[in-house]
Amino acid sequence: MEKRVTFKGWMLPLLLIAPQVFISAVFFFYPAGQAVWQSLFIPDPFGLSSQFVGLGNFEYLLNDRFYRASFVTTAIFSILVTLCSMIPALFLAVLADRLIKGSGTYRTLLIWPYAVAPAVAGVLWLFMFNTRVGVVSWYLGQLGYDWNHVLNDGEAMGLVVVASAWGRISYNFLFFFAALQAVPKSVIEAAAIDGAHFWRRFFTIVLPLLSPTTFFLLVVNVVYSFFETFGVIHTITGGGPQQATTILVYKVFSDGFVGQDLGSSSAQSVILLIVVGLLTVLQFKYIEKKVHY
Repeated sequence: MEKRVTFKGWMLPLLLIAPQVFISAVFFFYPAGQAVWQSLFIPDPFGLSSQFVGLGNFEYLLNDRFYRASFVTTAIFSILVTLCSMIPALFLAVLADRLIKGSGTYRTLLIWPYAVAPAVAGVLWLFMFNTRVGVVSWYLGQLGYDWNHVLNDGEAMGLVVVASAWGRISYNFLFFFAALQAVPKSVIEAAAIDGAHFWRRFFTIVLPLLSPTTFFLLVVNVVYSFFETFGVIHTITGGGPQQATTILVYKVFSDGFVGQDLGSSSAQSVILLIVVGLLTVLQFKYIEKKVHY
């Protein structure tokens, strides 16, 4: 029977949640409220005056072809980052789960990249693929391929996707490895005795048992690609070339802090919050449906 903790009064639980409530109010609810409020105005660049326009900022954004293009760019970018971070992580977790000797060292080396901040990861990959001094770009030149992510849209997108997914592989690896450790060994052994080879056991037994972890990581990685990849894009491409890597969160920054269009930037942040919220709700609803079945 599950043991539940009860409190004799209301003061202690209130004191326990007060720090989290305060932090959420100061760093989330207040900025979110300010964004919604400022999205209804067009302020001047110096912040001395503002004009109420209602939903005019949202109407302008929906008619802006560059903003619509950033939606497509964000969708492509988030899908690629999610796939490029989850598939290798699952493969490495399967290898680590089967490894007997040196498994601790192997797992430690795989976890290390998660400690690297996105902006630092962007600088590392930029140095390797720099068109003048980059080691990888030099080797590509020796093979006859002229690498230049500054001018080539596809190369720029590929570079920011790889740089963003690189550090995320470690995070996904931890969850996949823990989930693999929880798979009942008796079920795997029974399937092996029945003659099922490794890949058949993996796709028919292990992978379905990993579905809750997989869906959780899917949600987390999509949110990561929407918000936390700003540092990678800012350090490698700056949204270029020709806004080919300008995702929604980077466009909020470029329009608000560079272009000084604070009203449009606030409206973009509101739309981004709504989009990510809807994606999260839909994915969790799908998970609930799968669990019930």
